Parts: sequence; structure tokens; C-alpha cells
Amino acid sequence: MRNLVRQEVFDSSRTLIIKIGSNVLTRSDDQLNEERIRHLSDQIDRLMNTGRKVVVVSSGAVAAGIGVLGLTQRPQTLPELQASAAAGQTRLMKAWGDSFGASGHKVAQILLTVNDFRSRRRYLNIRNTIRTLLAFGVTPVINENDSVSIAEITLGDNDQLAAMIAALVPNPLMIILSSVDGLYDGPPDSPGSKVISLVEQPNSSMLQHVSSDQSSRGRGGMGAKLQAILNATQTGESVILANGLADDVLDQISTGEEVGTLFLASGSTIPAWKRWIGYSARPEGTLQLDDGACKAVVQNGKSLLAVGIKNVVGTFGQGASVSLTQAGGREVARGLVNYTAEEIRRIAGHRSESIPELLGHIPYREVIHRDNLVVTDDSRVFSLGETTDAPPVQP
Repeated sequence: MRNLVRQEVFDSSRTLIIKIGSNVLTRSDDQLNEERIRHLSDQIDRLMNTGRKVVVVSSGAVAAGIGVLGLTQRPQTLPELQASAAAGQTRLMKAWGDSFGASGHKVAQILLTVNDFRSRRRYLNIRNTIRTLLAFGVTPVINENDSVSIAEITLGDNDQLAAMIAALVPNPLMIILSSVDGLYDGPPDSPGSKVISLVEQPNSSMLQHVSSDQSSRGRGGMGAKLQAILNATQTGESVILANGLADDVLDQISTGEEVGTLFLASGSTIPAWKRWIGYSARPEGTLQLDDGACKAVVQNGKSLLAVGIKNVVGTFGQGASVSLTQAGGREVARGLVNYTAEEIRRIAGHRSESIPELLGHIPYREVIHRDNLVVTDDSRVFSLGETTDAPPVQP
């Protein structure tokens, strides 16, 4: 059944970020499902014929490498994971290239790690490369560079990568194709559970009801997907989570059919500079705030002053990215500091008027100016002075 809200969301998009999970792209014997890739590329061709640009974030390199190397299960050691990724990546890209080539489209491979987004210069280079490829009519096929990743190979996932890519392109709609039908209102295997068609105000309370289980082929379970969805919706993008194993799923999305779960953008679109601060730059330390500072920063849109800082964690320099947390340790914002960690320790809890006496100078009234600060959680999902078991939103 066609849904007007879904149709409006699709019609307003100009760039589609389509993330496709390992379970969608591999068969039960861990071999790459090239027929599935051809079927998806045919649908993507039809999407491109509507005038939209498409970026594919494709999992499946490690899973494809399992078949190439003749393994019977997903490797457990880092060297074997990296070898599987290296062996499988060429096979994965050939499958995409052949499938898109059948309809006259060209593809380009981009391999990234989380660190590529943490450097402002590299972040801009990624954006420029993707936008230039799209301008030439070339479809970027992006994957995390598992063959050289270390921490990222166990901590990262392509759901988060897709959310980061969505922040780089104009008027995006992020589509996550997984082996599940969407977000359920209960355990998916429970007889009474149903797929939630629409989430109007996504927030981190969704994470409290999600299992941490993940598949044997992929790294990200439903929790990882919801984290990525939160990152995207908080910066002004809508997301659709649907079953990539279903026939013609992308065709149905393009016509506004009620497939999967639609998560509406819950925040206003923020500038690219602030997206980088809030969701890509790696925090080098933590500032713990009192309740008054939390309220000023999160609810009232104020800069962070020294008087509201209770504790400083880490060693960092002026201009570093830091995480701002409430008393219970939950992250509420991120920003770029005007002072070093040692200077902030000396002025923490003091009014701005006292800074000249404490430091001998007062170059900045604010520890973090509002222009360099991004709220990553809001008053709807936490209570000041209270802790919560729900994990913080991470990039």
C-alpha cells in the first residue's frame, strides 16, 4: 500500500545512500551471491533513471573472502579477517562492476577507515571525491578497509559508515538493507511481534529493547543499526530499514510502499562543520558537567563556561575535540575546546571573571563556544542528574 509520508520522503531526496549487509549479499554456504547483486543493481539502475544519485555502501568482503579462501566459518583472528577482506574485496567489486556495467553504469571503489573521518582534511577529501564521482555519473561503491583496519575491524561497521557518508552528500535518504524486515515492537521471533512501520521521533530509548546479537557474517547487529540511524536522523536525514532479501524492495521504496521501518529525521539539518564535530571527529578527552551546564548547553543553546565543569578526563591541547557528559557519564554533546586540558583543570568550577587571575590571561570567555559545539543527545532521552543503562550515541 502506498503511503504519502513515505512517498514525500523519497521524492524530497536527491541522493540515496544504500547500505547492503553481508547477510543480503552471501549465500548460506558463505559464497558471494552474485545473482542478488545483479538483482539489486537492476533496481538501483531504475532509481538512477529517476534522476537521483546513488552511493552504495557494500558489506560482504570478509564473507566473500571466506569462500575464496575455502574456509568453513568466519575467521576469529585479526590476520585471518584481514586476509579474508583482501581476498574477498576484489571479488565483491568485480560483481558490482559487472552488474552495473550491464546497464551502462560505471562504478568506483572507495575503501575507508574511521580515521579518514577524524581528520578534517581527509574528511573533506572524501566528500570531494564522492561528489565528483557522482557529478561524472559514476556510482561509488564504498566499504570499510578491513584489510588494514585494526580496532575498526571489531568496533566499526558499515551501518555507521553509511551514516557518515550521508552527511557528505546533498538531500540524502539513507536505506539500510538487512536480513530483517525492520524494527519490531517485540522480539522478532515472538509470534505477536510486528514490524513498526514508522518511527516519528527516533531516540536512544529504542536501544534499550534491542539484543546485542550479530550475525555470523556481519559485525553489526540491530543495536549497531539503530546507533547509525540515530546519528543520521539527529542531523536531519530520514532512514529506511528494510529486508534486502525481499523481491523488489528498492522498487517498492521508490513508490512509497510500506516496506520496513521509516525513521523520520528528528533534528534540523546542521552544517557540515558541525556534523564533523559531532559525529566524525574523535574525542580526545571528556568534560563532566554539572546539571546547570547540561541544561544550558542541551536545552538553552548556550556555550560551555568553566563554572559548569566538574571534572576533566584526558590530556589534550587547545582546539581538540572533547566529549561532554552529565554526572552519570552519558554523553550529551561534543565540541572543540578553547583551552588545554591542564588549563581547564585550573579554571573548572570558576566563573569567567576569575580566569585572568587563575591563568594570567583571558583569551576566551567560553571553554567551548556554541559555534563549535554540537548536542548529541537531548532532553527527551535523559533526565539531569540521573543515569541510564542505554548506551550513548557514538559515531
